[in-house]
Amino acid sequence: MRSSLLTLIRNLHDRKGRRREAMALAEGVRLVEEAVAAGIPIRGVVLDADAPTDRRRKALVALLEARGVPMESVPAKAFASLAATEQPQGVIAVVEPPAWGLADLPPTGVVLVLDAVQDPGNVGTLLRTASALGAAGAVLLKGTADPFNAKVVRAAMGATFRFPHVTATPEEFLAWALASGRFVWVADMDGEPVATARLPNPLALIVGNEGAGVRPELAAAAHGRVAIPLAPGVESLNVAVAAGIILFEATRVR
Repeated sequence: MRSSLLTLIRNLHDRKGRRREAMALAEGVRLVEEAVAAGIPIRGVVLDADAPTDRRRKALVALLEARGVPMESVPAKAFASLAATEQPQGVIAVVEPPAWGLADLPPTGVVLVLDAVQDPGNVGTLLRTASALGAAGAVLLKGTADPFNAKVVRAAMGATFRFPHVTATPEEFLAWALASGRFVWVADMDGEPVATARLPNPLALIVGNEGAGVRPELAAAAHGRVAIPLAPGVESLNVAVAAGIILFEATRVR
């Protein structure tokens, strides 16, 4: 008889399944620890029965058992068929991530806006960086990789569980920015140099698609543009690196 937990995990590898169930996956000891630390509900855990049990994994399993989290152990081959990573450390958790909305974002501070950033590694790194630099939250616009894609969760290193982030259409974002009095700036090569730009507060900083940049309607609605001067012959920076530099300037005490 097929386990309902194993079936659920297989379904959660698909974006539609994650949306339907309002759940996601955390693979590996570190990410499950992050989920526990963030206080989000854990609906079930599958363990690799053949994986070596080190002290850290043993402590995590004991904690989950004490909290009454349903757990199943399966052979290595079956476990590998459930995992999205090559080295998942013998543990996969089904988690119920927070559901933030635009109204949940703080009224001040910097909100990072991702406009159709498609690479999951970039999206995860952007969320991790924004969280680490003290941004107020993030808005993921249409076309951006799903924040609970396994690669995004892995790259974010737990930020997806604790850092407020919202998915929205460009129209919803612009209406919210107007209603909340937030200044909209775009990261653009033709903008003001980041070291001298007078970035306002509250700020919504938009970074664009890896190839196409920020869509025209968003660029047209922007109050300002900010750039990172580059050495001669260098065309651009990785979007996550660029966002990190600008966020550092926008969030530090001047």
